[in-house]
Amino acid sequence: MRLMPITKTQPGMRLAKKIFSHDGLVLLGENVELTSRLITRLKQCGIQYIYILDPRTDDITMPEIIREETLLIALKEIRTNFRDMMDRPKRKKGVTYPYIGQTFKQMMNLIIDDLSAHKDAMIMLMNMGTVDHYLYQHSLNVCVYTTILGIAYNYSHEELMTLGMGALLHDIGKTQIPIDVLQKPGSLTPEEFIMMKNHARFGFELLKDEPNLPLIVAHCAYQHHERLDGSGYPRGIKGNEIHEYAKWIGLVDSYDAMTTNRIYRAPMLPHHAIELLYAGTGTLYEQHMVQLFRDKVAIYPIGITVKINTGESGVVVDFNHSYPHRPIIRILNNEVGEELTVPYEIDMSKQLSIMIISVNDEQNDLPVLSAKNG
Repeated sequence: MRLMPITKTQPGMRLAKKIFSHDGLVLLGENVELTSRLITRLKQCGIQYIYILDPRTDDITMPEIIREETLLIALKEIRTNFRDMMDRPKRKKGVTYPYIGQTFKQMMNLIIDDLSAHKDAMIMLMNMGTVDHYLYQHSLNVCVYTTILGIAYNYSHEELMTLGMGALLHDIGKTQIPIDVLQKPGSLTPEEFIMMKNHARFGFELLKDEPNLPLIVAHCAYQHHERLDGSGYPRGIKGNEIHEYAKWIGLVDSYDAMTTNRIYRAPMLPHHAIELLYAGTGTLYEQHMVQLFRDKVAIYPIGITVKINTGESGVVVDFNHSYPHRPIIRILNNEVGEELTVPYEIDMSKQLSIMIISVNDEQNDLPVLSAKNG
């Protein structure tokens, strides 16, 4: 299979992986032939990348670190409970609401069990096969990515539960933000930006009295936008005033926000996002956290098209756990763009003179570094 931007797909290509609706139903199954109408519809749904079948890459498969069943259960529970939170201000006073702690604990157990079965799991883009509200998918992504880091950091099961719950619920305060502000396609006004920043405080207020949830979970929601140098919000706390879990979540939250499709911009690829995170090392994020994060991210997703400094191009077929920035590439085209009769593979961890110079045929592929990430 190959990972292809939706903008480069053509009618007649066939899907290699399913596309799910927000309710967990299969919108498009494997081997479905794409038409102009289907491609347009996928673009409208916010799908940016899809896996397509290609005889030269049929043996390439995406490792599934979390079972499809677990992902669909998690998205359903997130959607149901977050929607309930959105509806609370509209309901009558005195109405009681179900507590969410126990539900999400059960979900976290499933996620930890799945990830623990893959000790060497890498952080890979998760948002390509589901049509869903950004908040729901983002909450699940941040939870999974943060839990992978927590396992690599050797946290205990109890610590992973708290860290994972904090990550899962870090943005729950956004359920209290007016939908027209939350999903505004253009720039926010100063007043709207202040309103949006309030989601951290709203999240703390929603979670601090929840039974079955450690108070640290509420503080993760409160602190995930705080930064080492005090430039974050809502309180501008710095350094060791920020809880360790909130530091992990803030780092992962920034990464997923950059690599996920947003109403107001297209997603970045992982190698762009990592560069931006590195720009904030020591000022926004802890150095040891960024380093571990870099070592656990599949910087070049399996199946993506890359061009190397020899002029040849091909597809990433696997990553090296010790050197995730130097993957294994199957060369499909020579330096003048002609298809090779017999493709061959290059292990970049063993051929150090080989460099990736572009991804998806984008020649100017180096990012503009920024010192801030929201």
